[in-house]
Amino acid sequence: MPEGKAVFREVLPKQGQLSVEDAAAMVLCKPKVLPLKSVSLEKLEKLQRAALEAARPPEGTPPARP
Repeated sequence: MPEGKAVFREVLPKQGQLSVEDAAAMVLCKPKVLPLKSVSLEKLEKLQRAALEAARPPEGTPPARP
């Protein structure tokens, strides 16, 4: 018997239940909710709306005729 290694003796219970640990199984978790629009896309849309508002003529002025 090599030194430094402990020898273990298998012990099975005579009464009660014997539990056996199985291999790890897949566990289902709650799905993650992802945003439909990214933050950068929302920023671009906000900038575009601001640019359209700035390009629109002020109310009360007649539209320009070509």
